[in-house]
This record gives sequence, structure tokens and C-alpha cells, in this order.
Amino acid sequence: MNIEEIGFYKIGETILREPPARDDCFKVVNRDADAHEYGDNSEIARREMIHRHMANEMTSVDMAAICVAEFPDAPWGLRMELARQAWDEARHVRVLHRRLKELGGYKGEFPVSTLEFDMTCAVDNLVGRIAIQNRTLEAGAMDVIGGLSLNFRAIGDDRTADMLDGINVDEIQHVRFANRWIKKLAQGDPRELMRMAAAIRFLTAANANFQIKEGGEVNAVGAKLASPEKRIPAVNVDLRQAAEFSEDEIHEILRQAGFRSLVPREKTA
Repeated sequence: MNIEEIGFYKIGETILREPPARDDCFKVVNRDADAHEYGDNSEIARREMIHRHMANEMTSVDMAAICVAEFPDAPWGLRMELARQAWDEARHVRVLHRRLKELGGYKGEFPVSTLEFDMTCAVDNLVGRIAIQNRTLEAGAMDVIGGLSLNFRAIGDDRTADMLDGINVDEIQHVRFANRWIKKLAQGDPRELMRMAAAIRFLTAANANFQIKEGGEVNAVGAKLASPEKRIPAVNVDLRQAAEFSEDEIHEILRQAGFRSLVPREKTA
């Protein structure tokens, strides 16, 4: 990869992919300090959360679709999974946009980020990309969405909570197929595991350029930003199991998150 190539840019020593195009109504930012996250349950905070996840799903469409386009020699089954994922993510954008409008919001109301695309698509191999996008970022999104669903239900917004739960059903499969295909590809070529490890190291280094370092800073709307360790979402063990993470992997994820997990919901008859 060469910084002189068309389609890349450099932050510090890290080379990232140029972001995908966005409508003129969107202001694109890549730092939490520039975002409009309010940190409460106010109406505008609820709209911003839905708008942010709508933008994230747009980026997921881009990432899955570009993998199909850029790796034409990948196994057909994996290409089909990625194509289905792009379709799923496009549906998520539509339902989130619809809910946003129901709450009085509109696209472009808040800043958005394409950073996940910029980092993921800077990696030049498919196993590295699905390790970042699906196994890492989408798995983390399952945890985030699971917690948000509980929060929305607690304040009586069952409509939004139901929507988020529906989205998470699709995300389980997006993470699961990546786990399955990484294992399958590694069985055929053990070097794939080295590519996956290198991709995760790259993600960690790239993300460090944009992370809040201390906590206590304020963002663009004056809300205080939590320290990095407090911004790690609680781990949704049930969803991780459904996505076929091993028990050892889940234990390590819990360890890194300070052993915080979502309390399982009570089952109703």
C-alpha cells in the first residue's frame, strides 16, 4: 500500500482508505470530540443515537459491498454472505431513517463518521477485513445495540427497542459467518491467521489516532466524554455465543471489558 496511490490518506504514520461519498447534507467527523452525543435520554439525544446508528449502517453497506467488488476470486459462499450482509445493512438504514423521521429528525441533523470504513478498507486482504468489520466492529455493535435496547425499553420507548432487537438478529449472522469463514480459510492456509492478527493490530494502532485519551473532555455539544475504559460497552454474552465465539474467546472479551456483561432478560411465558 502506498500513500501516493489514489484512494488513501495518512494520519500520523497510519495509512487509511479515503472515505466513501456522502450526501452534501452530512457533516463527516471522525473524533468523538466532534460528535453530538448527548449522553442522556432527552428527545434530541434519542434522535442523535438513531441518526448515528443509521450512518454506521450506511458505512457497513459500503464495507460489505466493496469486499464483494474488490475480491472477485474469494469463495462464492463468502461472497454471497457479504452480498446478503450489504442487503441487510441497507434495510437497517431504511428502518432507522423511518424511526428518525417519526421522532421528528432528518438525515444530516447530526455529524456522522466513516472511520470504520477508512480503517477496515485500508487492509488489503479479505480475511483481515472480515476480522475487523464483522468479528470485531459488528460484534462490538451487538453489545452496544443490546445495551441501547434495554435503555430504550426502560424509558418506555418499546418501538425503538424492538427495532434495535430486530437489527441485532441480523448482526448475529454477520458476526457468525465471519467466525466460520475465518476458521475455514485458515484450515486451507494457516497464513490467514497471521493476516487476521496483523489486521487487528492495524485496527488498534489506527483507532488510537482518534480515541479520547483521558476522559472529562467535552464534545461539540458540551457533553462530558467518559474515559476510554468507561466507554467499553457491556458484553452481551448470549449474542456472542449465538455468533459462535468460543467460551475461551468470550472469557477473554469479558476480561478486557472488566468482566461486565449484560444481565439476561427474564423470559416470558
